[in-house]
Amino acid sequence: MSFNIEELYTKMNTGEVLLAYKGSITAELITNVLGVVETKLDHVINNSSIKKKIYNVLVESLQNLYHHVDDLPEDYNGKLDMHFGIFVIVKSGETYKIITGNFIKSEKIKKLKERLDKIKTLSKEELKDLYKFVLNNQKFSDKGGGGLGLIDIARRTDGKIDFAFEEYDQNFSFFRLDVLID
Repeated sequence: MSFNIEELYTKMNTGEVLLAYKGSITAELITNVLGVVETKLDHVINNSSIKKKIYNVLVESLQNLYHHVDDLPEDYNGKLDMHFGIFVIVKSGETYKIITGNFIKSEKIKKLKERLDKIKTLSKEELKDLYKFVLNNQKFSDKGGGGLGLIDIARRTDGKIDFAFEEYDQNFSFFRLDVLID
């Protein structure tokens, strides 16, 4: 096992970090973080459309973390909170990056990778059509969402998303989603 959560978190915290968190992802945390971020964005960004985009993408990203975090691998159980996740907001020049990460069961990787690969290839218009299709057909995932969060993030950022899966063991990987906003 070469995966190390502390090393990953340190790598994610490079550049001008506006906010960084690792720990339990709860509804209360999300509410508090969104309040802090809104205030912070008001102080550091003049462009209201960028502020709005960052805030909306952060809402979707945190909701994805909250709803889709899997239980921890057994050897992390007790060392980390059960609903463990990571998120970081970094500024680099005029570009902002929202990075999220959580453990995912290996059996879910193929489906998620296929969904993300498809989303990344779609044009702005195709993303809009897919969003409407999923919304109108109410196709839901096993966690209660329709996959709209990832589609919405891609729509708001013109598809500027990247992702990676770092294998932890045969049963778990760590899923990382990077979203660029400019």
